[in-house]
Amino acid sequence: MPVAPTRLLLIRAGLVFGGAAVLLVELLSAVGLLNRLTITIAWVAAAIVAGYFGRRWLIGIFPMIRDRWREAARVERVIVSLLGALFLADLVIALMSPPNNFDSQTYHLPKVEHWAAQGSVNFYPTIIDRQLAMAPGAEYILLHLRLLTGGDALYNLVQLAAGVGTVLIASRIAAQLGGGRRAQLIAALIFGTIPMVLLEATSTQTDLVIALWVGSVATLVLDELHRRTPWPAVLLLGAAAGLTLVTKATGLLAAGPLLVVWFGAQLRQRPIGRSMAVVLADVLPKAAVIAGMMALMSGPYLWRVQTTYENPLGPDHLRGSISMQRHDPASVLINALRIGETALQTPAGPVGAGAIRGLAHAIGVDPDARDITYWNTTYPYESWPPDEDRVSLPVQGTLILVGAAVLLWRRSPARLYAAVFWIAVLAYVTMVKWQPWGNRLILFLILLGTPLAALWVDGLLAARRRAIAGATALALAGGAMAGAFAVSYGWPRRLVGHGSVFTTSTQDERFIRRPEWGTDYVWAADAVRASGAKRVGLLQGYNTWEYPWWILLRGSELVSLQSLQANMPAPAIDTVDAVLCVDPPNGCANYIPPSWNPRTQGSVTYAIRPKS
Repeated sequence: MPVAPTRLLLIRAGLVFGGAAVLLVELLSAVGLLNRLTITIAWVAAAIVAGYFGRRWLIGIFPMIRDRWREAARVERVIVSLLGALFLADLVIALMSPPNNFDSQTYHLPKVEHWAAQGSVNFYPTIIDRQLAMAPGAEYILLHLRLLTGGDALYNLVQLAAGVGTVLIASRIAAQLGGGRRAQLIAALIFGTIPMVLLEATSTQTDLVIALWVGSVATLVLDELHRRTPWPAVLLLGAAAGLTLVTKATGLLAAGPLLVVWFGAQLRQRPIGRSMAVVLADVLPKAAVIAGMMALMSGPYLWRVQTTYENPLGPDHLRGSISMQRHDPASVLINALRIGETALQTPAGPVGAGAIRGLAHAIGVDPDARDITYWNTTYPYESWPPDEDRVSLPVQGTLILVGAAVLLWRRSPARLYAAVFWIAVLAYVTMVKWQPWGNRLILFLILLGTPLAALWVDGLLAARRRAIAGATALALAGGAMAGAFAVSYGWPRRLVGHGSVFTTSTQDERFIRRPEWGTDYVWAADAVRASGAKRVGLLQGYNTWEYPWWILLRGSELVSLQSLQANMPAPAIDTVDAVLCVDPPNGCANYIPPSWNPRTQGSVTYAIRPKS
């Protein structure tokens, strides 16, 4: 009997869904059938199949939940009720708020619109090359929703589902490491109340999605440590690894060591009298299938990146902005300390930043050097306010780091897992630069560390010393309060206060990050629509918001008049009926002919092609 079979079933279902979603997009794109009709047919067929095979499970799940609730102790009911209330509040926010994440406005969502418009996921000319080079796994799922519904009303539910899934994974890993029901609930409580988790669960970012796939790799690998992996489990493990690669490459910093552990565990499953050659004959084909699944899911995308930028990791400037260029011990140490301080920052601000900067100078490292710091940023950065791009996790982060350190030191069933966690952390701080919004990028590491914190905390609560148990309970309560505060008053989507989803219009919500831009965008879009323009050219900067144009000019053909892709020149300006310009290099006047009579308001310029 597998550990936590219901949770395992849900994890497997998620992997089947995610893998099918990615492969279907690539397949339909390749044969020219990526459209609303084919996607709808596929979903109807999938719903029929899922309903047929899942009907017994659906019938039995509610009595099981009822029985578990009756058996639960009061504190267990409190934890479940709290998590249910937080994610229910997130559901309300997710449904009431349109996508308004900054990165989503620039590159996550515009590429979904390009794919839907052209009926394929092939690359296209653009100056915002993050639309092309950044891994598209999460956006492939959004594309399904876009084609099914014709809009973005359900987009936020993808990350919400990933948030719920990661909470289940955290609790299941705790069980796999030997934790009882209380430890499992503590794991769910720790991860489910992290402010960043609750804020991202209502957004169209991708960090919870990648955490979901990395966590799936982890929990599936733990299942295989003491048995020879059957082929169905191999396929699921391959799907989890493939989804990790096609969603965000940084996830491999954790998934890679986990797969190495799986491979080593399989080699140890050597029956008496069997030679190592026989064992390898069993293990190597399974490893090849996992690698093949990864190639199947991410290969088409990586090939497009390779042929466009001559590197499967994208253009040089994009790689250089994220990846560490120095790997000497001093630089890695300072990078790790900055990442840790930013993650653990309290409302008192970056208190330890001065000491970190002082240490950096003492050992010959510039703490703001571009080769270890994201470009155009400086350390430190205030990360405590509940903002989805930066919010810290001082309580939960401390519990995770201490718990992972304690269990690495102790001889316990969790020791190997703790070692893998620390290897993943070391890989991350060695390979990824510090950046102000780095707290969201480490969500997959936080998920992996949460079960270790839960096991340690469970031991403290069981201690005979009431003071220790009481302090631990207070820490958990403090973390939960931070999560509740983030849901209630977080930014840019909140329940109460200025900008509440209950009192702010959909249009204002879309521009809540840059309210001054809303009027300008609407003014220009109205003028272009009134002109009767059908084909509209875009002139933009690297961080320009492109997505609002797709909303305001729904039905128009939008094309970029700039291109950073050498093999894909942009169309000429005389091939469009109108131009929309927002902060491109060198200014709008250098791109638009004076005869087009450009008009400017605030940050936006529009121009209509003169009639001949």
